[in-house]
Amino acid sequence: MGRLVPAVTRALDILELFLDGDGTLSAPEITRKLGLPRTTVHELVTTLAARSYLVQVPGQPGRYRLGVRPYQLGSRYAEQLDLAAEGQQVARSVAETCDETVHVAILEGADVIYIAKVDSTHAVRMVSAAGRRLPAHCTSVGKMLLASLSEEDLAARIPEDKPLAGMTDNSITSPEDLRRHLVAIRERGIAVEQRESNPDVSCVAAPVRDSAGKVVAALSISVPMIRWSEERQEELAELAAKGAGELSARLGHRRRGA
Repeated sequence: MGRLVPAVTRALDILELFLDGDGTLSAPEITRKLGLPRTTVHELVTTLAARSYLVQVPGQPGRYRLGVRPYQLGSRYAEQLDLAAEGQQVARSVAETCDETVHVAILEGADVIYIAKVDSTHAVRMVSAAGRRLPAHCTSVGKMLLASLSEEDLAARIPEDKPLAGMTDNSITSPEDLRRHLVAIRERGIAVEQRESNPDVSCVAAPVRDSAGKVVAALSISVPMIRWSEERQEELAELAAKGAGELSARLGHRRRGA
């Protein structure tokens, strides 16, 4: 990986401050929050304002808010991102079939972020929310996504010499054990999590691929242990694979021979 550029990192840190509060900040507030030299903050804010990433708040000299450029970038990103919307539709279809909670998640660093979710109608069901972040190694979607990585990428996200934090007594905490587990997931194409992120819930997950065949997400079905069995696991694994295949097709993926 290339070296991070300090000035760019600091500029991005400044922009991300505007995600909280009322969305306006002064240079002294930025200086205090980031602990940067006053001169550095002044230069960075001046540069960001000159490029329309920040603008001065009308009637409030010295205070800034986000400018038009972040909006333009975000809009461009949204135009190209169909995964969340398509994932929600497919998750709804899968949930209607099995009446269990269905998630679609993506990988960010060593965590997963749920971008779509449809609840079960059962009184006893998994409680979660879209936007939630969890350690990838503790979830079926996360293990499915980790299994799709190259060895180099996996090592960068999950160092082999650092123990993993567990969420339950069943969580995998050894990087070596996790890697053995990922080999089996690659061979089968399905990931299973048994009470590793929640002591009362088990899950199965399958990979979602884009038009280039790259795994970009995973779809899971989560079931309370009172409705879990080996037979049910196999049924849901098949359904998860079918749902993930449908979502992949919506993203332009074509299976070999199709």
